[in-house]
Amino acid sequence: MSLADLLPLLMFIGAIALLVAGFPVAFTLCGVSMLFAFIGATADLFQLSLLSSLPLRLVALMENDLLQAIPIFVYLGVVLQKTTIAADLLEAMTAMFGRRPGGLGISTLLLGALLAPMTGAVGATVMTLGMLVLPAMLRAGYDHRLASGIVCAAGTLGTILPPSVVLILLATMMQSGFVEAMARLGVHITSPLLTKHIYLGALVPVGLLLLLYIAYAAFIAWRYPERCPPQPLAPGRRLDGRRLLVAFAIPVGLILGMLGSIVTGWIYTVEAASCGAILVTLYAFARRELTLDLLGDVLRTVMRLTAMVFALMMGALTFTLVFRGLSGDVVVARWLAGLPGGVSGATAAVMIAAFLIGFFLDATEIILLVVPVTVPPLLMLGADPVWLSVLLAINLQTSFLAPPAGFALSFVRNIAPPEMSTGSIYRGAAPMICLQALALALLWARPDVALLAVDRAPQSLVKEPPPKPPPGFRVDLAPPEEPPPLDMK
Repeated sequence: MSLADLLPLLMFIGAIALLVAGFPVAFTLCGVSMLFAFIGATADLFQLSLLSSLPLRLVALMENDLLQAIPIFVYLGVVLQKTTIAADLLEAMTAMFGRRPGGLGISTLLLGALLAPMTGAVGATVMTLGMLVLPAMLRAGYDHRLASGIVCAAGTLGTILPPSVVLILLATMMQSGFVEAMARLGVHITSPLLTKHIYLGALVPVGLLLLLYIAYAAFIAWRYPERCPPQPLAPGRRLDGRRLLVAFAIPVGLILGMLGSIVTGWIYTVEAASCGAILVTLYAFARRELTLDLLGDVLRTVMRLTAMVFALMMGALTFTLVFRGLSGDVVVARWLAGLPGGVSGATAAVMIAAFLIGFFLDATEIILLVVPVTVPPLLMLGADPVWLSVLLAINLQTSFLAPPAGFALSFVRNIAPPEMSTGSIYRGAAPMICLQALALALLWARPDVALLAVDRAPQSLVKEPPPKPPPGFRVDLAPPEEPPPLDMK
């Protein structure tokens, strides 16, 4: 292997090694990038003049309309966490389901489906759900394995449920990768990849996965009711019909309204998030829970979280610029094209790598680090961008549940009482991992599952997928003089 091929590989491995060691992500990516930029320049393999384009790339990042929705969705999540809206929503669901065995577990899964998209981070969602429902489950006499498994599964739903911060970032990276791949193939794009395509593509697989979770909890309640006894409401906190309707309908209607307005195209993602933020703020003020002091605390938390996300993106942009300047994208494309099995073999290799990295990094970090490097070659080999996005999201969610280093398991261990052993947490995640594997297998065998709700061509934005490039191809070749026509349905 020549130095030109080895340097990008060492750069990627070095970044992963430092991140696993616990160094800050944004500064690690920037530092590794600068180090290998100067190493490459010394070896005459990198032009330092490429770094002059970095300020323009950062300005373009700040001007991205879609990314403006991130602080708004983060604001929504923080308001729900710092008020009792989420707790009342859980209480309303418990009033509907909790009087039956397994009802509290089903309520937790539904609550996770509603709250997880707003936080955008697996750790934040697991911590929030864990502090809300795990003590109630244990007081009700839930089996430790079942309780921890349900909390972990519900907390990781934020990775894949629209309108999710993670999906916004994934859609942004996938759009850039799609444009780059089609440009290198010489294909003229007449129907761009939109955020709502990713959202719509995720709806059916995520709905199926949520139904599998609920079916598992219902089966345990039917077959082993002693593992999940009913949870009656405390007499002083029993909700009447009107309060039950308000506590349940307003948050659910808000979230479903935002998602529906986005996927139908009535309003854009930023506008939908803004409307939701205004409504939840007015609702919290009407409940006399969101005081000016608490609002200031919310805004400070939002600024810290937003700064962290955009710092990650700045580091990822710097890393991608240097990696491509070292022709790392060419090396990755050549390696993926040479794998047996064509697009299936290349996609499997990327998914395995992302799964393993998911033991140590959060979804946001993986998307910003892995997607820009691997997605364009996969799209050039013929992978559908929507199917690839959903497959990657569910794959990352599975890695967060896998012991011993799964993110969700670590956070549950931190908030669980001492009597709940680590082994019971691992055993509780095992059935959820099996359900995840079942959903992944179905999505792999039937890619059209991710395209059922998407108003596009059945298999790809290009009717005929690009042929497999020969081994040793270069993705930076000039486009052909007569680009192939784009046959759209």
